[in-house]
Amino acid sequence: MVDEGGLGEYTKPSESRSARGYEYCDHPADVQIHSWGSNLKEAFEECCVGMFGYMTDIETVEARDTFGLSAEGHDLQSLLFQFLDEWLYAFSVEPFFIANEINITEFDEENFKIRCEGYGEPFDLQKHPQGTEVKAITYSNLQIHKNSFGYDIFVIVDI
Repeated sequence: MVDEGGLGEYTKPSESRSARGYEYCDHPADVQIHSWGSNLKEAFEECCVGMFGYMTDIETVEARDTFGLSAEGHDLQSLLFQFLDEWLYAFSVEPFFIANEINITEFDEENFKIRCEGYGEPFDLQKHPQGTEVKAITYSNLQIHKNSFGYDIFVIVDI
């Protein structure tokens, strides 16, 4: 949960939660995406799907097309930032691609490189309800935690 100062407080995950997923946490001005997975790859993938889910109802997105991209960083936090920023860019320019599933095909945790594919289609206002525009990914309170269940990620996106 996020306190009034905008910082997310890390709490140990519940033993009853699913192995992977995401949720949105309260934030005074923006939105914080909390994702988790049994490994770092799953937690990254879920964070990205969570970002798309804030922009539209991803249940309306069909996996008709594949869109590939890569990202690099100098540490895990910058890799996560670049990964999400590349997907936000793919949504922001032609063909305005929105994914309902992300698959990281290569994850180099030592050299901080990712290759991945997204499955979805071009965003269409006739088909996809408009959610809240994500303007930017931020480093503000970006967190990656390893625990006995896997990994938890917290990212604040500017809306």
